[in-house]
Amino acid sequence: MATTPIIPFFAGSFGGWELMLLIAVCLILFSARKLPEMSKRLREGIDEFLKATLEVNREMAGALGMVKEKSEEKKQSRSDEFLLWLAQGFDVGRIPWAPGTFGSLVGLVWFAVLLVPGSLVIYLAGIAVSISVSVLVCTAAERILGETDPGSVVLDEIIALPICFLPWVVCEYTRLGAMPAAETFFTGKALLGSAGIFLLFRVFDITKPWPVRQSQSLPGGLGVTIDDCLAAGYVALVSLFVLSFEL
Repeated sequence: MATTPIIPFFAGSFGGWELMLLIAVCLILFSARKLPEMSKRLREGIDEFLKATLEVNREMAGALGMVKEKSEEKKQSRSDEFLLWLAQGFDVGRIPWAPGTFGSLVGLVWFAVLLVPGSLVIYLAGIAVSISVSVLVCTAAERILGETDPGSVVLDEIIALPICFLPWVVCEYTRLGAMPAAETFFTGKALLGSAGIFLLFRVFDITKPWPVRQSQSLPGGLGVTIDDCLAAGYVALVSLFVLSFEL
């Protein structure tokens, strides 16, 4: 007895779409038992997706907020940039070692600048105005940097140098009947005297004898500036004592 093959039999009894429909029904019946579990996993997956989406949104919002804050900080820092540049002695104070000494060298330049107009009144006025400016600018620098008497702030050393030379300048003014030229203090034997004044200022500024150190407790830029002015005052007294022997 001949046996009819199964596959040709089904192929002859069903068309292509009937066969696909039968397979689909079988798959539905097979997965019906697992439908609750699959539905649960689907809900969990959707919940996880929503949570992840919310987390990403929060992170993006936080990042945008930080960018906004940083941009505002940059705007604020731009407004204070000039003050900080001035307080740091035109960036000389950013030098990592001995910024005060380099600031004092810039002070020699400021001393020479005050001599250029050839007027004792302008020289004295320049000292007074620069002290006032230093107090204001150094106060701002402390606020910007969030520090008390920052080491990078050297404007106080710069404005103090002309005070150191004041007795010598007045002595020359009295002798000549006019303000001495800047080269008077930086040529020949006078150069040694200028170097001695410079070194003496650094000694007093570092050792801070009474009341130099105590003056640092004054608030804000006042304490930053006055201690250097007092140190320069000590140098001026020493130079006046030395000059008294030459007169």
